[in-house]
Amino acid sequence: MSRSTVAVLKTQPETVVQDFGRLMDLARYREFVSQEAEVCLKINISWHHYFPGCSTSPWQLDGVITKLLSDGYDKAKLIPTHNSTVVVDPQVGQVNNKLEPILKRNGLEPIFLNEPPIRWVRYEPKEKMLALDKVFPDGIHIPEVMIGQSIIHLPTMKTHVFTTMTGAMKNAFGGLLQERRHWTHAVIHETLVDLLVIQKEIHRGVFAVMDGIVAGDGPGPRAMRPHVKNYILASGDSVAIDAVAARMMGFDPLSLKFIRLAHEKGLGCGNPREIEVVGQDVSNVNFHFRGDEDTFASRGQKMIYHGPLKPFEKLLLRSPIVPWSFVASRLYHDVYWYPCFGKRRVGEFMKTEWGELFQKY
Repeated sequence: MSRSTVAVLKTQPETVVQDFGRLMDLARYREFVSQEAEVCLKINISWHHYFPGCSTSPWQLDGVITKLLSDGYDKAKLIPTHNSTVVVDPQVGQVNNKLEPILKRNGLEPIFLNEPPIRWVRYEPKEKMLALDKVFPDGIHIPEVMIGQSIIHLPTMKTHVFTTMTGAMKNAFGGLLQERRHWTHAVIHETLVDLLVIQKEIHRGVFAVMDGIVAGDGPGPRAMRPHVKNYILASGDSVAIDAVAARMMGFDPLSLKFIRLAHEKGLGCGNPREIEVVGQDVSNVNFHFRGDEDTFASRGQKMIYHGPLKPFEKLLLRSPIVPWSFVASRLYHDVYWYPCFGKRRVGEFMKTEWGELFQKY
C-alpha cells in the first residue's frame, strides 16, 4: 500500500488562486476526483457572519473551481453544496463570506441540502457503525444526491471546542447529517469515523483542500483568534490531512480520538511519521495553538454531553423544549460575542493584505 500524501504550500494574495491549482496537482487530485461523475464541492459555512478562518474562504473556492474548469471538468457536474444547522443560515453565510459572486461568475448554482427538492434517504452502512446507529435508531438518513458523487471538502484550519481541531473529517458532519446532528455531540469522535466509513461507501472519491492561510486558535469555530499563516493543504486522505494540520497547529494527531480511531480502523493515516508531505517542509512548524478553551456556551453544552446534566440530555436537547438551546447559542454568539469581540477582530484583519483581497471579491 502506498503512503498517504499531503501537499502543503505557502501562498500570497497575488498568486493564491493559481497556488491552489498547483497544490491540487501535487496531491494528485485527479486520482480521487472523477470527471465522469458529479463533483460535490462541500462548502463549510461555520457561521453566517464573516469571521476570518471560520468558513470556506472566497480564494479557496475560487482556486478549486478555477482549477477544475481549466482541467476540463464539466461545469454542469460541479455541485456547490451547503447544509444548514439549527444556529447557522448558509444562505446568509455564502453572501457574507463572499462565495456567491464566485459561483455566479462561473455559472454554478449551489444546492442547499436542507431544502426541497433534496431527498434524504435511509442508508444502511455495509460496515458496523461505532455510534450513528445508536444515536439514530430509526435509521441513518443521508442526502440521496450525494450518493455516487465525488466530493471535495473545503475546510479551514481551526480549533474546535468539541474535537480540539476540525478539518476534512468534520466537514462531512455538515453534509451527511440532518439538523438533528447535534444529537451526536456526546459521541462526536465516533460519529466522524462513522461518517468517513459512509463516505468511502457512497462517494466515487474523497478529496480535501484546506485553507490554513488564516488559522483559528481558541474556542472555535466561532469565537477564535485568527492568525495569518499563509499555508494551504490538500490530500486524498481525510485522516492524513487532518493529522498534518493538527501537528502544524501544535497537537499530537494520535491523541485526538477521531484521528486515532480512523487510523486504527484503516480509514487513512493519522501518524505523521507515515505520511508523505510534498511541497513545503512543515516538519518544524508549530503554531502552539490551544485546544482546551471554551466559551460560556460550550461549557454549558459539555455539562449536558459529559457532565452533571448528562441525565437530562434527552430532555434538554431532544424534546419539545429544545429550542431553548438554539436561542441561547444565537444570543451568545450573534448578539453578545460578535458585536463585542468579533467585529473588532474582523476590523483588524481587514487591514491585512488578505483582508484587502477579501474586500475585492
